[in-house]
Amino acid sequence: MTTSDSAGSPSETAPAVSGLASAPVGSVPAPVSPLASMAGVAPAQAPSLAGWDLSILAQAMMDVVRDPNAQVFPAAKAGVTPTLSPSSGSEPAIVAGTPGVSPSAAPTKSDVPTQVPGVPATPAAAPSAGAIDALALAEPSADFFRIPLLGEAVPVATSYFLVQTGAPNPDSPSDISLVETKELTPVSPALNRPLRQAGFDPYAVRREFPILNERVHGRRLVWLDNAATTQKPQTVIDRVSYFYAHENSNIHRAAHTLAARATDAYENARATVARFLGASSARNIVFVRGATEAINLVAQAWGAQFVSAGDEIVITHLEHHANIVPWQQLCAKTGARLLVAPVNDRGEVILEAYGKLLCPRTKMVALTQVSNALGTITPAQQMVAMAHAVGACTLVDGAQAVAHFPVNVRALDSDFYVFSGHKIYAPTGIGALYGKPEMLDSMPPWQGGGNMIKDVTFERTTYHPAPARFEAGTGNIADAVGLGAALDWLDNLGHERAAAYEHELLNYATAELSKIPGLTIIGTSPNKAGVISFVLAGHKTEELGSALDREGIAVRSGHHCAQPILRRFGLEATVRASLAPYNVCEDIDTLVAALKRLGSHG
Repeated sequence: MTTSDSAGSPSETAPAVSGLASAPVGSVPAPVSPLASMAGVAPAQAPSLAGWDLSILAQAMMDVVRDPNAQVFPAAKAGVTPTLSPSSGSEPAIVAGTPGVSPSAAPTKSDVPTQVPGVPATPAAAPSAGAIDALALAEPSADFFRIPLLGEAVPVATSYFLVQTGAPNPDSPSDISLVETKELTPVSPALNRPLRQAGFDPYAVRREFPILNERVHGRRLVWLDNAATTQKPQTVIDRVSYFYAHENSNIHRAAHTLAARATDAYENARATVARFLGASSARNIVFVRGATEAINLVAQAWGAQFVSAGDEIVITHLEHHANIVPWQQLCAKTGARLLVAPVNDRGEVILEAYGKLLCPRTKMVALTQVSNALGTITPAQQMVAMAHAVGACTLVDGAQAVAHFPVNVRALDSDFYVFSGHKIYAPTGIGALYGKPEMLDSMPPWQGGGNMIKDVTFERTTYHPAPARFEAGTGNIADAVGLGAALDWLDNLGHERAAAYEHELLNYATAELSKIPGLTIIGTSPNKAGVISFVLAGHKTEELGSALDREGIAVRSGHHCAQPILRRFGLEATVRASLAPYNVCEDIDTLVAALKRLGSHG
């Protein structure tokens, strides 16, 4: 957020609070945050705003709206502005309503309902001195005034203003008096940010992720490390907890009730994965620890059966180490050759060069659908078809794809498809391998043990068909159930709407980061998922990562387990910011502001 320090009346078109929709002075647009909407209030209507810095106010307001003990106040009579009695004489309060209307008597603590939807029944803790007590939204037709959640739209007739009560507390980190801004500037009509894409509400999504309420080094957590792992919604946390509380048992090999419950939960999760990927049957889905294990399974079980000396395996320059090393190991064991399709300066696979690598000797093409280091989306369906045209088998690494856009494996037509659950809001240690039935049936087991056998004697062993033959021993049952819950959650959220929102957020982030002097984005394909890698001149990537962490911002710095593609650009490391549907423009603004400060310090 920015404000103007100049004197006089604010300009109708001067940009100020980044991201608000166009609004005339004196009205309130749908805000980026409730507090930010004060930028649309004329100073004459909000005299007590003079002297407050909206960036500080917004941070304090974020603290309040994320507080699980945030209070809800009863409705006042129509046409009356509610006010709040602070619990300490040194606390400022924020109220809302129609300017110029006399305030009603302040509600007391005893007026607060003991329980309302979405608010815990436990009593609210007394606010600390210097904090903002609450924000109430004056809607006379409502049953009660409640704290608007971050990003909520407010009625156009509603205006926010501050009431300072008592002296400021200089010891409070959220004290709003420690600033010097003298004037508010109205919103520029040119500002346009992806607050809600096709009805998608990222602020509502944020509220489903409890870890986003965490504070790091006293700052609001800004989680931009989603390509490394995504955070988990409460519904996934609850589902895993429920499994251990009510269903925990080993599966398939008992007649008791809990075994039946656990088996049903596990197999239902398999069916959910199949439906999510568009697979024809749950039999096509093998549970594994993640994409890395899935690729190793195929390289060892399929590769040992079908790859021999003189054969060729084709990968791309974009690959994660997990889609390089297993094929190198297979080539070393069999005498096959590993060929690499090059990329251009934007980080895109050069299809003409890729096509020249394909020939009857090509046994396997293994490619990423989305680069974890650059965010490039490959033309995977076209590349699969080109490989099939020469009789090659294909494996697509979807670890970075499935969270960013819907995938249909039948349309993709790859023989194998792999992904990791923790990249798509599920627990760690669980993932899935999709294989066409004829491919899975042609492969021998890659591990031996319980669960995958039909019969064992000292002379011979017979195995179950897929997928059981590839799931030796006790699997990660609870987290497989959590994976199913995560995919259901994403389906219910609306995968396509989330993808559209994330794309707009990516565009916004790319534009804002590109304005920072000395910052270079690595990987500039116009067809990208929510991953931005960059370097900042004069700064080591690990130093940037540590400095951003001190600001509460989590990014990834390093080689991202993709050293070949970074070296293609003459680098050993980058800083990577990666997006999810719970990220908002404020996250990008916080990152950009921090990088600008770091850049200005050399």
